[in-house]
Amino acid sequence: MNILELCDIFYSATGREILSGLTLCVETGEVHALLGTNGTGKSTLAGMIMGCHGYSPVSGEIYFAGTLINDLKIHERARLGISMAWQEPARFESLRVRDYLTLGAATEKPESSLRLVGMDPSRYLDRMVDRSLSGGERKRIELASVLALQPKLAILDEPDSGIDMLSTDDILRVLDHLRSGQSAVLLITHRYEIAAAADRASQICGGKIVCTGSPTEVAAVFKSRKCISCDGEACIDERV
Repeated sequence: MNILELCDIFYSATGREILSGLTLCVETGEVHALLGTNGTGKSTLAGMIMGCHGYSPVSGEIYFAGTLINDLKIHERARLGISMAWQEPARFESLRVRDYLTLGAATEKPESSLRLVGMDPSRYLDRMVDRSLSGGERKRIELASVLALQPKLAILDEPDSGIDMLSTDDILRVLDHLRSGQSAVLLITHRYEIAAAADRASQICGGKIVCTGSPTEVAAVFKSRKCISCDGEACIDERV
């Protein structure tokens, strides 16, 4: 059964079509990796699923657990069980880490959530979620908040670059915990070693899904297309 279905999604911004007839399904409880390079529409798609302002599709439908959610706001989607760790994590100047991790319907203890992302609770629980934290620290804390919620669907949008990028072991530990709680995960990445941990994978290029299959199969297609320099123009729809 699919927890998430995106059907023939089109989206444009600043006069450019970013998503072009994109169709994608994520099954209940599965980790689904979405592979793609910069500019292929990965983060746009994540924002659209979460319901971020300005990311409504021009056409197409988004279903979550069988319910059409196109018109739902971000907090309404969160109540349904969708959570997201942003590519650029937010700052909250007057909020302690302890309080941030117990917002909403958190079920995991904040100490446990921090340990799962490799952070010492005694060092971080009483710190503020502000500019005193590095980007990597804020990213880990945000992932801890997703773990605390145990959502029905977690969208993990991995940064494409940067010295604070999470390690492979960090991300694999997070995936294992979400899996154990029966959360589905849409893992947005460009790293083969991360995608390999998924149950299924898809490649996005030119604003659409060009292949779906096992992580090994999709990684092979990704490499064979030489998508490091792909502009999306040469891709042809196919399924592996």
